[in-house]
Amino acid sequence: MADFRFDIVGFDLDGTLVDSNRDLAPAINHALGLIGRPAIAPEATRKLIGGGARRMLERAVELTGGAMPDDEFEAIHGELLLHYEAHIADHTVPYPGCLAALDALAGRGCRLAVVTNKLEVFSRKLLAELGMADRFDAILGGDTLGPGRSKPARDMIDAAILACGGGRFAMVGDSTYDVLAARNAQVPVVALSFGYNDVPPHELGADAVVDRYDDLLGALAAL
Repeated sequence: MADFRFDIVGFDLDGTLVDSNRDLAPAINHALGLIGRPAIAPEATRKLIGGGARRMLERAVELTGGAMPDDEFEAIHGELLLHYEAHIADHTVPYPGCLAALDALAGRGCRLAVVTNKLEVFSRKLLAELGMADRFDAILGGDTLGPGRSKPARDMIDAAILACGGGRFAMVGDSTYDVLAARNAQVPVVALSFGYNDVPPHELGADAVVDRYDDLLGALAAL
């Protein structure tokens, strides 16, 4: 791909690099069970993911009976995080073709970054346990830059570009958080149709949508 023109490619994590709902769903249901709320089926929990663990749990609480006192919410949020950290890579796996795509990008001289609203400590732990951390020149979590600077703000993309030494950047993600962050940073974005899409994939507003990792390099090259 002689026309491949990006120096850096940034990836969302949950629903983009890895199918983490396999371990997030049990953590959500553990937290809900502590307050007597019904469990949510895994196919439904994947629709709650996006914006970080707190926002994910807020959606789960809304879905299973509505708001609750702040102190009770904080307690189960803490329990969710503890459960998730203890089981962060029990069942989570990279999506089919993901590792090959990362290798292909690296082989073309691309630097790779993770740009996720997941807490940085959990992002690094998960990637390390999956043997993926060393593939990335930068790993930024939703708390890395401080309050108000996670996606959809552009700040994390700007920080990833700086950490990777500068150059032409493209974003890969699965949600409106990713697309809006890319738009705010004025960089191209590719959406994955098989991730945790919060709206139908072709309504996300991405520059391209791909249905499998095998098509990612071609989509990026065509931007």
